[in-house]
Amino acid sequence: MAHSTQSATTFDPPKIANVGTLADRVTAVLLEKIKGGEFPAGTRLPTEQVIGERFGVSRTVVREAISRLKSDGLVEIRQGSGTVVREPNRTTAFRLDLDPKDSIDAVLRVNELRRGIEAEAAVLAAQRRTRAQLADIKLALAAIDKATKEKRDGVDEDLAFHMAVSRATGNPLYPSLLEFISQFIHAAIRVTRTNEARREDFSTQVRSEHRAIFDAISAQDEEAARRAALTHIDNAGKRIQEADATFWEGVGTAVAQPLINQGRKVAKRAPQD
Repeated sequence: MAHSTQSATTFDPPKIANVGTLADRVTAVLLEKIKGGEFPAGTRLPTEQVIGERFGVSRTVVREAISRLKSDGLVEIRQGSGTVVREPNRTTAFRLDLDPKDSIDAVLRVNELRRGIEAEAAVLAAQRRTRAQLADIKLALAAIDKATKEKRDGVDEDLAFHMAVSRATGNPLYPSLLEFISQFIHAAIRVTRTNEARREDFSTQVRSEHRAIFDAISAQDEEAARRAALTHIDNAGKRIQEADATFWEGVGTAVAQPLINQGRKVAKRAPQD
């Protein structure tokens, strides 16, 4: 079926807030114009070159912004018509818009989100884990220790441990959800582990907390698993809050920046009746 499209009207030079990456800013302005009706359904957006010139950014940045809008289901690429605004539909996009006040706030917000997800994941893992899944969690725990001994940050290994626990729930939605927010968790873990590496007592605490989660899942003790997961995440937040000004004036803010500037990763969900 053929689609008719209208050419987009020339839009005014955009005002871009000095927040986030260039792609974040371009996406936000285009989104506002689509939702505000300046680019109604069926309208063809200006070309990448025109948008780039108006924003004063490269075509690579424009492509990234268009890609995000496409992922949100707001636009589509049509053969011979370019990028066209789609008709609204009942499928909505879920996103995480962090918008933190500062680096500490960013990490603590992610930790709060993890609290509910990972505590219940630990409970289900204690209920349902198989021997093979328990072995995977144990291997992930050993990988964290190895990274620490080799003076590596252990961020990937730390995230892999929590992913292994999520898989042991037996519910595929848990690893899917953790994967969806992994870009935020990965960045938050990098900040916490960078802080923890500065103090031997912090590193010892973290190892003990991970071990407690494993031991509770191994023993199939659901309440102990919940307590261990909550203790680990709550303590990570406390350790961040205890970091001195020197940490945040230097390396702390540097490693937190990717979290603050994190692009939006979109997942589709069906609307509720």
